[in-house]
This record gives sequence, structure tokens and C-alpha cells, in this order.
Amino acid sequence: MNDDYYDLLGVSREASTEEIKKAYRKLARTLHPDVNPDPEAAEKFKRVSQAYETLSNADKRRQYDMGGGPGMGGFPGGGGGAGFDFNDIFDMFAGASGMRGRNQGPVPRQRRGGDVLRRVKIDLRDVVFGTEEKVSFRTAVLCERCSGSCCEPGTSPTRCTACNGSGHVQRVAQSLLGQMVTMAPCPTCDGHGDVIESPCSGCSGHGRTASERTVTVRIPSGVENGTRIQLRGEGETGEAGGPSGDLFVELSVSDHEMFERSGDDLVTTIAVPMTTAALGATILLETFDGSQDLDVRPGSQPGEEIVLKGLGVTPLRRERRGDIRVVLDVDVPTSLSDEERDLLQQLAALRGDETTRRSKGHGPFAKLRERLREF
Repeated sequence: MNDDYYDLLGVSREASTEEIKKAYRKLARTLHPDVNPDPEAAEKFKRVSQAYETLSNADKRRQYDMGGGPGMGGFPGGGGGAGFDFNDIFDMFAGASGMRGRNQGPVPRQRRGGDVLRRVKIDLRDVVFGTEEKVSFRTAVLCERCSGSCCEPGTSPTRCTACNGSGHVQRVAQSLLGQMVTMAPCPTCDGHGDVIESPCSGCSGHGRTASERTVTVRIPSGVENGTRIQLRGEGETGEAGGPSGDLFVELSVSDHEMFERSGDDLVTTIAVPMTTAALGATILLETFDGSQDLDVRPGSQPGEEIVLKGLGVTPLRRERRGDIRVVLDVDVPTSLSDEERDLLQQLAALRGDETTRRSKGHGPFAKLRERLREF
């Protein structure tokens, strides 16, 4: 079949040797008989290989470009051109068929344990000062009987006779390229290179058992809702004494009946009587640091803030605490006794409050009405 080698590989006539090699490897991954049993694919792979052997060799490519024709060069399995790397085929299909590469040692039995996530609810006080919490959970721990060796006490693994301790065995297969030798995990020892003939009865040969654990977690001040604390090596113990995973503690902060957090500050709203706001007073406020004097100045207005310095939250990795901000909510009475009403009317009269005068014509719009009458 008179194929155009460049078209067959999908490259231009100016393609470099590296581009030709890359194109050939891409086609070989889909056409090689070990991965594609279709007879037409095998035939095309043969032609693609012949094209690659010719174009990857500088002398043969020059002759081909000068009109030497597609029949030259032969098939790579017969003599192999200088540009054909037989190891390329091995490397491609050793991994594609799930086989381990050459010169690799046995697979260790030890495996890292999994991570553990636990959620802990804390109070706002714990956010202000920090705290310690005990976290209990069920997980895999090191087997006390075998200490992670997976063997019954007094015994040990023995070298696998099937692979002589290498963890892999050779497989020979016939292909269009001739004999191909690949490596595969040893089925006798599962690639470990040794065999446990007497598995530990306490852990069934896994090196770990299930148990309840309790870990003390230090929670620093300043954490927020959803913060995750990582404790390295406090998670699940790995198989066969492998390294342990990590423990992650996710925090959930409970709502407080009085304070809300705003950055590093604590904010609260307190209701004060109208007379207290007008006359002023000192009020006791319960905080996380004990009772504090709250000075309400005479004439305080609704929404006014009083700040207590340094009684808020201590931020993470800093020492200066935030503040407590107290918002005043002036409580205006909705119902008055006759005596209370008379007293307030007297006060209004003394202050000259226009909105409280009953005399017609002396309201806030009295002067405007008089001006209108003049026109």
C-alpha cells in the first residue's frame, strides 16, 4: 500500500524528529494490538510503525523525500532503524495495562491513615478568652497486640518465593514487535515482596483496630464560627503502622443572650428609662470580665453608644482586646397615669416645648397661619 508517510503520521514535511516521534507515540497508544484487538488497527499500526522508522532516521528520510518510495525501510520488528526506540513501546504499555515499571521495588504495607473531622460547639466567652475542649471520636488506632507489624507476636513476614522479594514478576507476550517483557505486581504477595503467614489475631493482619479516642484541643481566643483547627497526626492510624492522618476540629459559636460579636468588639443594646437618659445615671453592666460601671451622661439620645475599652475579643495572634460597645435604647412610656401626665405637662411648660401646648394658635404652625391671614 502506497501510503504517504507524512499523512499517515499526521505531520507536515517540515516536521522535526521530535514532532514525528510525538505523533507516532500518540497513534501507537490507540493502535497497538495490546490495547486495540481490532485487526484493522493492527494493520494500520504496522504501517504507522514503518512510517515512523523511515522518517525518524535522517538517512532514510532523505532517501524517502528524494523519491525512494514507501516500500523502503522494512518493519521495525525486523531490524529496527536508528531512530526507533524499542523502549518507548515498553514504557507506553507498561503503564497502560496497569503494570508496574521496571526497576521498581516492592510496595510498602504501610499506608497513611485518613483524616478525621469533628464539630465542636463553643460559647462566646470561649471566643473572648480561649479554652480547651475534649473531643471524643471512634477511629482506627495502633494494634496493641502486634504494634502495627500485622503478624502474630513472635513471627515476622517471610520473603515471597514467587517474586524473590522484588514485589513484581515478568510477563512475556508476543506482539507484532516480537516478544514484549512487562512487569506486573506479584499475585502471591500483592506486590509487597513478603508474605504474612501468621496474621495478627487482634487486627486480622491490618496493624490497627477500631477504638474510642479522646483528644484535648486548645482553642485560642479570637476564633470565628466555622474556624477549623488542624491537629497533625491525631487522626486515623495508618495501616501496618503507617503514619496517622490529621484531626480537624470545626468550631460552631453559640449565640449569646446579650452580646453579639462585631469584628473584635462586643455589641449590646440596653434599654434605659426616659428619665435616666435625661438626668444621667451609673448602671451596672454584666460583662465577661465581671460587673462594670456604665456611665450614662445626662441628655443621652436614642442610639448613642457608650464604649468600654479593652473588654472585647482578643484577636488571633495579637494581644490587644477589642471593646464593648453599648447602644442606648431610650424607653419612652406608652401609658401614663394622671399624675405622671400632669408632671410631664409642667415640665413641658417650663421648657417651652411647643408640641405639648394645648392653646389653639400657639402650635408650631401658629406664626405661619398668622402670616397667611395677612394676605
